Amino acid sequence: MVALPRKKLITLLKILFSAVLLYFIFTKIHFRDILEILGRAHPLYLLGALFFFVLSKVVAAYRLNLYFHKLHVPLTHPSNLKLYLLGMFYNLFLPGGIGGDAYKGYAIRKQFEVRTREVVAVLVLDRLSGMLLLFIYACLLALFSRHAALMPFKAYFGVGMLLSVGAFWYFNKRFFAFAMPVFWRSLQYSAVVQLAQLLSVLCILQALYVQGFTLSYLFIFLVSSIVAVLPLTLGGIGSRELVFFYGALWLGLEENTSVGVSMAFFLITAFVSLWGLGYHFKKPELSLKASE
Repeated sequence: MVALPRKKLITLLKILFSAVLLYFIFTKIHFRDILEILGRAHPLYLLGALFFFVLSKVVAAYRLNLYFHKLHVPLTHPSNLKLYLLGMFYNLFLPGGIGGDAYKGYAIRKQFEVRTREVVAVLVLDRLSGMLLLFIYACLLALFSRHAALMPFKAYFGVGMLLSVGAFWYFNKRFFAFAMPVFWRSLQYSAVVQLAQLLSVLCILQALYVQGFTLSYLFIFLVSSIVAVLPLTLGGIGSRELVFFYGALWLGLEENTSVGVSMAFFLITAFVSLWGLGYHFKKPELSLKASE
């Protein structure tokens, strides 16, 4: 028996895990019901959701460029946006061959004189900065929510929010001092990124005619986004839907609608990511700002 290469084996396991999670979810709810919910969606609100999602990715690309500049690689924003879009395409559609973050690191390392360790560091810091704001916004929504299920944990959310910022600051200061000059600016960008994604989900809720429980749906979305970042499934497929399903059960929401929100967000993500296909065949040229 021929052994599969490690990367292909990991990808196969992710695909299987995503398939198992989706199968499990659709044994609890009917896929036809989800399609009916999505089929009734208001197109103008879906366009609004698409707009805010694209905005979030543009700002996220600017955040990553902050870190690239600290490596003395001042990419122009257009070339960085192209590289970021190609990374999105690889993350969702070609995770087995090369992941999006891995390709971005490879492209920077190949063209510019930077150490592999520093490139990996800024990619990790960029990802952690986004996750931190997901956690902070989730804590804030929980603090403002009056849902009975969240009330006993409010003190923990408040303390956790403060500790997470302090821990991330210390982590940066202790291990990645070279990136500290952009620490607070990166968090500001992350705040805008996650706010734009929350606005995207708000538009999806309006598109699906969801009435009430807005904070609960947004809270579940933020938790699902944190879980989806974990490299357990294929592009977060299955894991996000699982969180939406059980989050709906926990917070007393309508399960079909909750999973429908998740799938609508995934379809928007896939649509935008697919635009990176062109840069797969013609790799983007990475140009530097002339003034730097």
